Amino acid sequence: MFIVVESGSTKADWMIIDGLVKTKTKTKGMNPYFHDENMVFNELKKNDILFNIKHKVEQIFFYGAGCSSPKLNHKIEKGLSAFFMNSIPTINHDLEACAYACYNNEPEIACIIGTGSNSCYYDGRKVIEKIPSVGHHLGDEASGNYFGKILLADFLYKRLPMEIHNELVEMGLNKDIIIENVYQKPDVNVYIASFMPVIIKHKDSEYAKNIIKEGFQRFLDIHVKCYSNYKDCEVNFVGSVADFLRDELNEVCKANNIRIGRIIRRPLENLVKYHQSIM
Repeated sequence: MFIVVESGSTKADWMIIDGLVKTKTKTKGMNPYFHDENMVFNELKKNDILFNIKHKVEQIFFYGAGCSSPKLNHKIEKGLSAFFMNSIPTINHDLEACAYACYNNEPEIACIIGTGSNSCYYDGRKVIEKIPSVGHHLGDEASGNYFGKILLADFLYKRLPMEIHNELVEMGLNKDIIIENVYQKPDVNVYIASFMPVIIKHKDSEYAKNIIKEGFQRFLDIHVKCYSNYKDCEVNFVGSVADFLRDELNEVCKANNIRIGRIIRRPLENLVKYHQSIM
């Protein structure tokens, strides 16, 4: 029995493979920038499916946002090992999951646009990250976090269209609540990204059209055009923002002569196929 996990900052998808039987479940996302081994262990205890098979699992392949160094990866590994006591966890960056899930037997630029954002180049052998992810404070262009920050700032600056402003007020939003959640509570990146559905709902408004177009253009300029052969290879995307705004993403890519291959909201199924093919 083995498990493949694809974890963003918001949620994690788990697939348990026991022979020919596959069982899917979910937990909160586990990002070592924000969470430690205790959080991982305690989150796993809440899941009945995982709790009931914790002694049977032999291998875990965990791909996660923020899993970009041995020190950070060790936090996730310790939490998994404490819970799945008979397993051998392997911790990898979520960029690798993106690359493996999107690969279509030709060199690709694989991109993540979800709660956060990032990109890499994959030729079928090696994953190369040319531009590092600088996190939700300084980067994450075109992500839910990126657009959420713009929305919240414009709400506070009273720069939103009245329809969107009033909708946020009806949700109970005000300055004190925003400041408390952004500066005093944990998981600030998840909180900010939670406002992405408001932008998606109003994506046909001039306000949303402009920030979406500008955000995607900035992502392409920084995270795709950094690869000298970006016009010659397939550019693939993983993540909820890329999926929900696929028409807008396609439009901006087309204007930049960028050839989109796959847009996959959740890469878990393809990632499981990858592991089954190499085991």
